[in-house]
Amino acid sequence: MESTGVRVRVPASTANLGSGFDALGMALAMHDVVEVELADDGLRVEVVGEGAGQVPADESHLVVRAVRAAFDACGFDAPGLRLRCHNVIPHARGLGSSAAAVVAGVAAGYALAGHKLDDDALHLAADFEGHADNAAASFHGGAVIAWHDGLKHRAVRVEPHPGVAPVAFVPQVTSSTATTRGLLPERVPHRDAAFASGRAALAVHAITTRPDLLLDATADRLHQEYRRPAWPESMRLVDALREAGIAAAISGAGPTVLALPAGGALPEGLPLSGFTAHRLPVDTEGVRAEPLR
Repeated sequence: MESTGVRVRVPASTANLGSGFDALGMALAMHDVVEVELADDGLRVEVVGEGAGQVPADESHLVVRAVRAAFDACGFDAPGLRLRCHNVIPHARGLGSSAAAVVAGVAAGYALAGHKLDDDALHLAADFEGHADNAAASFHGGAVIAWHDGLKHRAVRVEPHPGVAPVAFVPQVTSSTATTRGLLPERVPHRDAAFASGRAALAVHAITTRPDLLLDATADRLHQEYRRPAWPESMRLVDALREAGIAAAISGAGPTVLALPAGGALPEGLPLSGFTAHRLPVDTEGVRAEPLR
């Protein structure tokens, strides 16, 4: 049954997890809340929190675009919309804020059209950014393995071990996915590709079964070193954490640093100037939509 209003809660995400470039993701317990209502005409967009006064308040708003795309996919139309965004996920920091916005919009559109979320909805959300690691994590919750089968973006959820205890070190500076991708080479040595495939496979085992292997599992040769000039302070923190025996990597396109300390303990003396630490448990629910009361 169609609803005239919906509230959507969507988690942040971290992608790559070091070795799983464009393939591995994990949902984090930091949430944006989006409320969408059908209206007789027009569009009104309100944003509170992250992005307030900075993101567009018209049809180009990312959530609005995602809602419209979901309506099109469901064969549904609405003459007007009222959108309220309560944003907590930092923008342009590597915590999947844009993916969360798209997933929230798709979930809202599907709910308002009276459709259940399915694999087509995930593909629709992932297609906005061209890959599914962040979107699938926000969509499914838990940890995900994402891929493209030649036609569609796909993903499966895997269950993180209870010992996986993420800490996100979020800096004030921002980063652009387009800029950091531009630093990547078109080709990498075969030995580095082989290293990456082995560590990515190990990462799945470490996340789900053996967190004690996360230090080795998150080692990367595909992307982080090439992009070090984009976020030198973040890479300095990654280096310090790894030298202290703690699994750490750049979160997504950066510059946030993801650490996965055994037992949650962190050493003294880390180069944390300019960073704020957030202990963020793994979100196990993924995106959730409910009718507005």
